[in-house]
Amino acid sequence: MVETKTVRVRFAPSPTGHVHIGNIRAAIFNWLYARHTGGVFLLRVEDTDLERSTDEAKATLREAMEWLRLDVDGEVMYQSERRAAHLAAAGELEASGSAYALESAAGRGTAVYFRIPWNSKAYEEVGPARLEVHPDVPLTVSHAGVQYALVSKKGKAVEASGCLAAFKGLRLYDADDHCLYELASPETVLAGKADFTVKNVVRMEFQRRQVVFDDLVKGRMSKPLDGIKDLVIVRSNGAPVFHLANVCDDVVQEITHIIRGDDHVENTFRHILLLDALGHTPPAYAHLPMIVNAQGKPYSKRDGDAYVGDFRSRGFDPDALFNYLTLLGWAPGDDREKLSREELIAAFTLQRVRSAPSQMDLKKLAHMNSQYLAELPLETFMAEAREALAEHPWGRDVDEALFKSVCSLFQSRTQLYSDVAVWVYFFSDELEYDPKGVRKFLQKEGVQEMLTTLRGRLESTPFEEGPIEAAIHTVENENEIKEGKLNQPIRVAVTATMVGAGLYETMVLLGKERSLARLDYAIENLCAREEAQGE
Repeated sequence: MVETKTVRVRFAPSPTGHVHIGNIRAAIFNWLYARHTGGVFLLRVEDTDLERSTDEAKATLREAMEWLRLDVDGEVMYQSERRAAHLAAAGELEASGSAYALESAAGRGTAVYFRIPWNSKAYEEVGPARLEVHPDVPLTVSHAGVQYALVSKKGKAVEASGCLAAFKGLRLYDADDHCLYELASPETVLAGKADFTVKNVVRMEFQRRQVVFDDLVKGRMSKPLDGIKDLVIVRSNGAPVFHLANVCDDVVQEITHIIRGDDHVENTFRHILLLDALGHTPPAYAHLPMIVNAQGKPYSKRDGDAYVGDFRSRGFDPDALFNYLTLLGWAPGDDREKLSREELIAAFTLQRVRSAPSQMDLKKLAHMNSQYLAELPLETFMAEAREALAEHPWGRDVDEALFKSVCSLFQSRTQLYSDVAVWVYFFSDELEYDPKGVRKFLQKEGVQEMLTTLRGRLESTPFEEGPIEAAIHTVENENEIKEGKLNQPIRVAVTATMVGAGLYETMVLLGKERSLARLDYAIENLCAREEAQGE
């Protein structure tokens, strides 16, 4: 019987103060995959950038994850605490000939470079390749790679370089088609014992090879070796770089699947080679589709809310945001969109992750949020609404019975908790009337007279939904206007807005005294005819 290895995934953010939805979407996918498979979800904070990875930034990251209920298995790993292990790995690579020290051209010290290996299990033969190079720029072959110049469309020299491993069977030719140099045996060059500078080269020929891996989302991925350079793994100041630290920590945490954004694909080609050089088998990779705006460009703060903190402060429900972000690049295989966390865990597989970019639609997210809010227990909705209401001076000391009634009326009509700001007309009489609503509905011929008549009728009408509706219809019939035509002028008069819950329910909650007082104010101050305003 074949033993199945426990799935181990990680979320490895670099905290900088904000948590972008693209990053937290990666965390969600990792978390769901771990929970679906009965695996382990780890958190590794890649905080080697000490200037940006402040305590405040780390706290923001923790708060975002806690708000979305992304619980972590085991202790959090902080990359900055593993510097010694990263440098030891660099030393191991140098000792084996897989890395070398090189003085910077600017004289700023010595950095350590990872040498792209001459042979690797990740390589695949492509076939013969031929490049035209500029003859005025000498071509250099060394253990650090090949430096040359391509020819631009205008005939100018364009500097280029690649790792030595990219040029298997390299042959250099002059304009007379004479072979000036052949890299028949690379051992001497790789050992750093021989560098060659060749002039008057017009053409280079070699056997092209490429790095390949099978991505669980994007399928077969490949990159020609001549598009890869040896890479710095320890800076001249002695600091290990992301590539080395990332790979070393994945090994220590025994990560089996790396699930991250497809902006890391280029890194993956190099990381596979680093793991190979360190003697480790690469994990499985799954690169998630990019989140884009309506124009197909990477979604950013310019397009609207882009950080987890933005959505929280605007009053989104964490489960709604969690649900929506899961659907950005993944689908359950049926027509369901609103799924509980348990349903998402049960349905989630990497096979259903799409490779095409996913468009962020804030309107769709807001609609989904309204569905979540509508299904909350009233007491839960009230607690969150109360916090949002407290952001406004008029909402900090409200009548509890009225507040509960307003919550009951508006829960199914609320998209975001921040929408409670429009409830001001229930709790304050200091209103700012919507000027468009006043012009459109109050300053029209006949409205002032009809509201005056209605006000008189309501004076003696029981203030309940049925009698209020009947009184309004009577005035409409007497003035030979369509039923419901008077509702908007009344709404603007008593709430100062053009939208809201049912008018009759709203007036009942406001009460007779406040409703009549606001009708009086509108009749006396807002219903002046447009013609009269110009006199």
